[in-house]
Amino acid sequence: MTSSVRESLLVELVSPTGEPTGAATVADAHTAPGRLHRAFSVHLLDTSGRLLLQQRAAVKTRFPLRWANACCGHPSPGTTVVDAALTRLAEELGVLDDLSLTEVGVHLYRADDPDTGLVEHEYDHVLLGIVDADLLTLRPDPAEVAAVRWVDPGDLRTAMAANPSHYSPWLAGVTSLALR
Repeated sequence: MTSSVRESLLVELVSPTGEPTGAATVADAHTAPGRLHRAFSVHLLDTSGRLLLQQRAAVKTRFPLRWANACCGHPSPGTTVVDAALTRLAEELGVLDDLSLTEVGVHLYRADDPDTGLVEHEYDHVLLGIVDADLLTLRPDPAEVAAVRWVDPGDLRTAMAANPSHYSPWLAGVTSLALR
């Protein structure tokens, strides 16, 4: 799916407590000043304690080429967060394995992208999956993902503190929730 098609899809607008309030296109929800909407962030943790990161593709409309968690997205109105997340894992990373995802919390945030002028204002459901990295098959879509890597959480925290502009603005918050 091209980024222009993805920008025309609907997202669910929500109140600060997560109650549905309507719908908007992805593009409208991310146009300044931003509209609070439902999203998800998936963290994959391997059995040795490493997190899977993806570098967002250069064509992403928000925060391109920044490192982020395994995958992110927006459930369509009426779609469960877990079902939408499993679909995005398949689309972005080619993960077709039977994964179990557990919601570990919600990260509410707002971030302006200085390079594109767009805004992330999300009620972000954080999902965690435990995987065996040796058995997980990844087939990243180059239109979605520039690179992937497994990282030690302590090394990630150090790197985010040293170079915050290399990472998505939501990564620190969703990582804290996933690893608590």
